[in-house]
Amino acid sequence: MAKRKIGNFMVEGVGLGCMSLSYAYGVPPSDTEGERLLHRALDLGYDFLDTAALYGLGHNETLIGRALKSRRDEYVLASKCGIRVGPGGIGGPRVLDGSRAGVMAVLDDSLARLGVDHIDLYYLHRLDPVTPIEESVGALADAMAAGKIGGIGLSEVSSATLRRAAAIAPIAALQTEYSLWTRNPELGVLEACRELGTTFVAFSPVGRGFLAGSVGDPTALPPGDIRRSMPRFREPNLSQNLRLRAAFTDLAADLGHTPAQVCLAWLLTKDDTLVTIPGTASIAHLEENFAARDVRLDAATMARLDGLINPSTVAGHRYSPEMNAAIDTEDFAPAMADA
Repeated sequence: MAKRKIGNFMVEGVGLGCMSLSYAYGVPPSDTEGERLLHRALDLGYDFLDTAALYGLGHNETLIGRALKSRRDEYVLASKCGIRVGPGGIGGPRVLDGSRAGVMAVLDDSLARLGVDHIDLYYLHRLDPVTPIEESVGALADAMAAGKIGGIGLSEVSSATLRRAAAIAPIAALQTEYSLWTRNPELGVLEACRELGTTFVAFSPVGRGFLAGSVGDPTALPPGDIRRSMPRFREPNLSQNLRLRAAFTDLAADLGHTPAQVCLAWLLTKDDTLVTIPGTASIAHLEENFAARDVRLDAATMARLDGLINPSTVAGHRYSPEMNAAIDTEDFAPAMADA
């Protein structure tokens, strides 16, 4: 599969989301295991790594910086600013801060933790409702002019916000959840990205592990796992979504691929310009995901997948009301679970 453009770089269609090496899903691996996975990723050919200041409250950036210091020229590095965590540590309240001062302070901290003087792509992690997007992007544009970042990205914003941002400075990438079971970008963001020359980056492309079969009983997940509070992983939605997953798993088996590979191939086929960033703490899954670049899906198979999993068949919203309050993206009304 041909590489895809993101900013001034060409990268593989399957990149690596690094968040789960520090928190959010399951129990994070040890630093030794995390470093081993990162090196295996580069050995396989992964060339786009995605992190953020938020992930593990800096742990994720520190891990990448330390582990891959001697291999910095082998990958495109993306990180993010715009969210601070209040008292209580990683479980404490999140504060959205896209102010000029906030952007610059977090960027300098990111550079120090990563051990670099330049980050290839730097995102505003969330839209700050009290700071105009023009101010946030203006600060990132100044950081780019100063040589601290190579390109500007936005995360979880609407097409309208993207267009406002692009009027201030070119936006290299826009990152939002996109998968068979989360189609929000199809409501306008994908079209705006094509219009503006912005690369779309799909995070959680395997439905936060659900479509790959990694979650059966969400109550068995560790207390800090963010999926425990997500409506799709809770009843009455869970039972309906499990039935949907069973049918999808059978379809993937008929195709001769794993469910995760079919999820990724669906995205890569859907849009030959987008980039996916599945995350994992498993080297076996890392290898499985990267092999999805070679999976080909024909038009009939794409139609079967679209018909099986879509906004009218998936039960529940992707975020809790509290988490959704920080999101700027266009949204479908969630389907209701069958009674």
